[in-house]
Amino acid sequence: MPSRLIRFNKPYGVLSQFTPEGRWRGLKDFIDIPGVYVAGRLDADSEGLLLLTDDGQLQARIADPRFKMEKTYWVQVEGVPTEEALAALREGVQLNDGLTRPARARLLDPPPDVWVRQPPIRERKSIPTAWLELAISEGRNRQVRRMTAAVGLPTLRLIRAAIGPHTLDGLAPGAWAE
Repeated sequence: MPSRLIRFNKPYGVLSQFTPEGRWRGLKDFIDIPGVYVAGRLDADSEGLLLLTDDGQLQARIADPRFKMEKTYWVQVEGVPTEEALAALREGVQLNDGLTRPARARLLDPPPDVWVRQPPIRERKSIPTAWLELAISEGRNRQVRRMTAAVGLPTLRLIRAAIGPHTLDGLAPGAWAE
């Protein structure tokens, strides 16, 4: 039997697990398919593409950093990125757990056409925001948020747009497709 691969657009406030915890909802509120497991994680306060499969080897290829499957994020940051900040992201950023691998980083102008987040992000009238596309091939805890903060651009909103060849295309928040 061929393995199953589910693309899911994880909304804000949903955990990368089936069981809810505290104020966070679980995947069982959206996906009722027995025998599939999450391949990789996405924090409850992050949105976007989550892959689920019933194939353990496929799950490992997607999630394990040794396989270096690139993950692409759209990141709304506070402030306007300088060329120096983008260059630092491209070269690798020093974090408290070591230097990150080089990332692909670019300003998204115009910003991506994304859904309104519930609840909305906090915006300050005096500080502009911008959207970046950041592609990384490792998966440290809260890595994208820590990388943007390290170059002076705090993350306001984080959406995973792609994992390798798999994208969010055609998926509304909370929707999934096989």
